[in-house]
Amino acid sequence: QVQLVESGGGLVQAGGSLRLSCAASGDSTSIYTVGWFRQPTGKEREVAALIRWSSDITYYADSVKGRFTISRDNTKNMIFLEMNSLTPEDTAVYFCAADGGTVRYPIGRMTSREKFNYWGQGTQVTVSS
Repeated sequence: QVQLVESGGGLVQAGGSLRLSCAASGDSTSIYTVGWFRQPTGKEREVAALIRWSSDITYYADSVKGRFTISRDNTKNMIFLEMNSLTPEDTAVYFCAADGGTVRYPIGRMTSREKFNYWGQGTQVTVSS
């Protein structure tokens, strides 16, 4: 089992920046991919960014590419999402996720929430115009 706890959300003006953090605990041996999803009110949960647990391979949704940066610190079991040039369209609850499965998909095929077994409780990000 893996537990994930997010922090760092809040209210920011358009054009501003925020850094989300996710602390992972438990048995991380099954983790291959971690990432951030987001869910605007009344909409489906969508992938924002993914990163391999043991390499620098990343994936970004087109909507965040060039503005968001995902990283992780394996020594501290932490996952980060640096968000810059925020717009009101980035307003959502942001969830940290870890796969934990046995099938190793190419990272570009890890964009659906069904591929991830472990989730944090979410942190609200609100961008005002």
